[in-house]
Amino acid sequence: MSTRPTPAVDLAPQPLQHATALPAHYYTDPGMAALDRRLIFDRGWQLIAHVCQLQNPGDHVVADFAGLPVLAVRGEDGDIRVLHNVCRHRAGPIASCDGLAARALRCRYHGWTYGLDGVLRSAPEMGQAPDFAPADIRLPQLRVQVWQGMVFACVGEPAMGFDELVQDIDARIGAGRGLAGYGHHRRVSYDVACNWKVYIDNYLEGYHVPHIHPGLNRLLDYRSYVTETARWYSYQWSPLESGDGLYGDGDALYYWLWPNTMLNILPGRLQTNRVVPVGVDRCRVVFDFYYTRDDSGEARARRDADLAFSDEVQLEDLTICEDVQRGLASGSYVAGRLNPLRENAVHHFQELLRATYRDAADANGA
Repeated sequence: MSTRPTPAVDLAPQPLQHATALPAHYYTDPGMAALDRRLIFDRGWQLIAHVCQLQNPGDHVVADFAGLPVLAVRGEDGDIRVLHNVCRHRAGPIASCDGLAARALRCRYHGWTYGLDGVLRSAPEMGQAPDFAPADIRLPQLRVQVWQGMVFACVGEPAMGFDELVQDIDARIGAGRGLAGYGHHRRVSYDVACNWKVYIDNYLEGYHVPHIHPGLNRLLDYRSYVTETARWYSYQWSPLESGDGLYGDGDALYYWLWPNTMLNILPGRLQTNRVVPVGVDRCRVVFDFYYTRDDSGEARARRDADLAFSDEVQLEDLTICEDVQRGLASGSYVAGRLNPLRENAVHHFQELLRATYRDAADANGA
């Protein structure tokens, strides 16, 4: 399929009341993977870790930023840096997994070793190489912002200031359930055979909950389900109906932040999702579970139940997302009308996509 510019009608702004979904080729065209990385991911703030995972010098977390391997590390000076996880010698990995209290960062390919600030300290058997100065070699560093205990980074020039990205979220979360004090419990990843945008479209609406998620539908009050949009994010809110069961009294807040971060906030629990493109028709969804620091038997039982329930919901989601991807690739699909009541956040996300693609096409004279 060609990646030539599409007709202007595909990318024209659409009012919510008469909006149609984004055409299928934005989810299936092989050229979209590189385009999305350049236009969206390299210019977006992406979540990489929580500060509880980076408490001491040398603590580090690895991640994939839409094809760019990166690592967050706490330096000896106390600062958190996010560095390219690609050795400057011959592109080997500096860190293969998360770790604690590393004294240095050593590439496992040929042993080139970097300080926690990303500056090369040593390179085996390079002492006789003319004009080779280790101190002149350093791992590229990303912009970093820490907010509500979460570490975000941006590869290139961000499309927006970080404060603009999260504007007014602090007030909505409230001081009583700030997210900085949680402890990390577990990471779970799912490989999904769909474009990353399919997964986010699905996340952004509760319209499918009664049909796809019977267990979740019993937990949430679908009649009171509210979805609101801001400039660069949207959130879904519902009272909980679990009583003294899984989550107790309270409400559920589901935030999506451009381009690929989800924050699922329930009483005593933060679950973060990162949707990582792997190809035009594949993505990896990385879940990190954080809980209030409580090691009582009751708290452990609730954590175990939460993990099991989350896995149930995610298997339901990934199944329908893979079905949708097959439908988009089938040649049958013509973009359908969105539901103005239930799919306003899908419309919001797709309008941001349209504006991004439209601006790039205009800049290229298309």
